[in-house]
Amino acid sequence: MNTTPTTAQQLQQIARLWPDLHDALGDRTQHAWPPPQLRDYLTGLDRLDTEEQEARRHQAAALRALERSPDQLGTRPVPISLRVHDTMRMVEAALLDTADRIARSVQRAPMQPPPPARAAVARTRADRVRWEDRARRVEQARQDAADPRRWHATGSGRTAIRAALWLSGRASGSSGPFRPLSAVEEQHLARVAAGALARVEAALDLADARRELTAEHPCQCGGTIEVYGGAGARPVARCKGCGAIWHEGGVVAA
Repeated sequence: MNTTPTTAQQLQQIARLWPDLHDALGDRTQHAWPPPQLRDYLTGLDRLDTEEQEARRHQAAALRALERSPDQLGTRPVPISLRVHDTMRMVEAALLDTADRIARSVQRAPMQPPPPARAAVARTRADRVRWEDRARRVEQARQDAADPRRWHATGSGRTAIRAALWLSGRASGSSGPFRPLSAVEEQHLARVAAGALARVEAALDLADARRELTAEHPCQCGGTIEVYGGAGARPVARCKGCGAIWHEGGVVAA
């Protein structure tokens, strides 16, 4: 049975997880991957590798700039997780841009109301029919323009959750003032949804993760060490050469 989530399901999951990102925004703990404790055990080093050091320097500089920003409310800086903040900023920008692009392509323009007409007394039945028909068309145009299923390029509804749910509707072919997505549009939306969900899950430590340590930190046998875990599981390292396995507490098997 195929358990791979559809594009619509991935977008719905982003919307469900977005409040969790807001909650995690106040957590400044940086969850490096692989975990530094396991890396230190494996390598016997007191420092992180060059890549992680550089990332930490950038994060520290960005945090200092944020704390000095005059836009901050109050007299003290608001502590936030830059990792979560950057994820939210990038994912929201990607979803809004994708919604804008797809709406320009698939969303039908609102119905045009009839041209203005001078008020007049309906003297005959035919006059009454014409005025009633005109009033009906005016109301139809108003309701069509105000259809809540429409995506708007401006306004207060431009949020990550709203964009994710609107795009989910387009991916599932929900009814509304739209044409179906083309194959190219479906593929593009699928890539955006998968990438955005991966970033959200990584920020919340919900996804499985796997990474090889650099060549500077090989196993004693000379083999490459691979670290895997995530999604709440304790990280484990395994040598792809001799098969030795470690976790943060020590050697599991050799």
